[in-house]
Amino acid sequence: MTNLVHHDLSADVIVDGAPLTTALLALNAAHEAELSPLDAPRLRHLVAQAFLAMRVGESCADADALLVAFDQDADYESPNFLWFRDRFARFVYVDRVVVAQAAQGRGHARSLYAALFRAAQDAGHDRVVCEINSVPPNPASDAFHERLGFAEIGRATLPGGAKQVRYLEHRIAEARQT
Repeated sequence: MTNLVHHDLSADVIVDGAPLTTALLALNAAHEAELSPLDAPRLRHLVAQAFLAMRVGESCADADALLVAFDQDADYESPNFLWFRDRFARFVYVDRVVVAQAAQGRGHARSLYAALFRAAQDAGHDRVVCEINSVPPNPASDAFHERLGFAEIGRATLPGGAKQVRYLEHRIAEARQT
């Protein structure tokens, strides 16, 4: 594993046309099928609402990896987020975690999740949750989350029927042992 440089993100650094914003949007666009479309105003809103928003990169404009997570109080209308909000009083929801193709296999996603697990535990949360597409399938994400100890707790077909998802949960006590 290379020396990882984590950078917290704040909404004030998400500026239309800025090199970092361009890099983050390009990273998201390269994985849009697994994530969802994103433009600068939407990214700024997500980062402003985030419980934790971090990236991995060596310089101020690099985006080798990105993680955006919300707690239950976020102003967010994703059907996946709302599925968890309907079921749990407190949680941290991973909205997106993505690693650039050229940076895969270097431990970036694992290190971002480790930082998220620490932050969630420090804030008194007992679970980190996410969803993974089952249609279209995302076998790399399935395998990664299984290695981290996430367990399936539900399934859904999203509005419009184009995507089906599996809902996963990782209890923080379990997360601290990985």
